[in-house]
Amino acid sequence: MPRLDGRIALITGSGTGIGRATARAMAAEGARIVVAELNAASGEQTADIITQAGGDCIAVTTDVTQEDSVRAAIDTAVRHYGALHVLHNNAGGSTPVDGTVVDVPLEEFWRAIRLDLFGTFLGCRFGIPAIIASGGGAVINMASNVALMGIAGLDCYTAAKGGIAAITRSMAVEFAPQKVRVNAIAPAATMTARVRARMDSGKSSVMKIAAGQLLGLIEPEDIANMAVFLASDEARMITGHVYPVDSGITMS
Repeated sequence: MPRLDGRIALITGSGTGIGRATARAMAAEGARIVVAELNAASGEQTADIITQAGGDCIAVTTDVTQEDSVRAAIDTAVRHYGALHVLHNNAGGSTPVDGTVVDVPLEEFWRAIRLDLFGTFLGCRFGIPAIIASGGGAVINMASNVALMGIAGLDCYTAAKGGIAAITRSMAVEFAPQKVRVNAIAPAATMTARVRARMDSGKSSVMKIAAGQLLGLIEPEDIANMAVFLASDEARMITGHVYPVDSGITMS
């Protein structure tokens, strides 16, 4: 039997990159997928890829920084499929504008907080009650290796991802009685199209991170595999943890 048979999974930011890889991996394991993506065209493309492969998927245009948009995405998932069992708060990301606390533009700080941290907060605010009503399930947040180690030049992104790691632990304690497991994944630089472009541009912080990946470069499917595990019953006794998928960088 597929590992996620019968589960309904909503994945934010799943129009490209890690989110798309995760949507495809969860669909392959039997989950019905809600692609919650800001870019309507890329969200529909992910849904088409999954349905053409025999999966069951819908796309919902979603801005994770907007309360009404996130609430509507969760409501659509429950209305269409009748339940929600897995929430993967994947939407987010850093930009080349990031820098040190003394010189980074303040608007970049609020961009990172709004997208990464507040977006995760809103997903949980509306997604966790739906999971509880469905009998329990899993929340998978997206932290980063920068939440686990000191890396210069990414202070805005670090602040947002550190907040995600912390709130993951508190929510795990808060919602365990309602059978909701809350964990996070902490990738290092992963070879999405966006990261490859930044590497090609010579962005020093990304190049330094990639150079320290002991097992080779990380692909989106590597992160997706961890997400599938955390969503499955194989992880039924795991909550409140932040799992590095980082090719060894946080311990080197």
